[in-house]
Amino acid sequence: MDLALLLTAFTTIFVVELPDKTFIATLVLATRYRPLLVWIGVASAFLIQTLVAVTLGGFIGRLPRTPVEILVAALFLVGGIILLRGAAKAKQEEAEAEHEFEAKARPGATGLRAVTTSFLVLFLAEWGDLSQLFTAGLVVKYDEPVSIGLGAFAALALVSGLAALLGRTLLRYLPVVLIRRIGGVVCLILAAVTVLGVLGLDLPIL
Repeated sequence: MDLALLLTAFTTIFVVELPDKTFIATLVLATRYRPLLVWIGVASAFLIQTLVAVTLGGFIGRLPRTPVEILVAALFLVGGIILLRGAAKAKQEEAEAEHEFEAKARPGATGLRAVTTSFLVLFLAEWGDLSQLFTAGLVVKYDEPVSIGLGAFAALALVSGLAALLGRTLLRYLPVVLIRRIGGVVCLILAAVTVLGVLGLDLPIL
């Protein structure tokens, strides 16, 4: 277990997932069902998605190292650009995502049904998400699937918990625009670090 890599994965996935539409989905679900039941369903979906991402990263990591690291650097670069460019449209996309998930979250569900609905909504929404791609990329780069997986899942579980309990209040103090810009900068830093690694200039702290 590498605590530094766990924290790296946690920080990266947290700032990428916080402004994501899945945060809005969890927020909406928590207005329809009990927040704890929503969190259980959402966290379960995130757990499976994280395991898939870590497994995928492990397979990709067996390929020739240099081409794979270039691909990972490109992934971080594109992700950073997407987050930074999308910051200007964050409020509009937030409203669209809220409307979309309100239509999917039927009111009145309780117990296992609420958990299952929350699980399915997030499970289907998360495939190909930046957080999933970045988790796989971090596994490829650092070859520490356990540390990366635990850090990524902890970040996703925390984000979903914050969305279920403090969603709208949190967004008042941390605008989606700002969160996306922070996430974009973090992704660009990871892209630069990965490129330096390809050039043989690995930073000891990363």
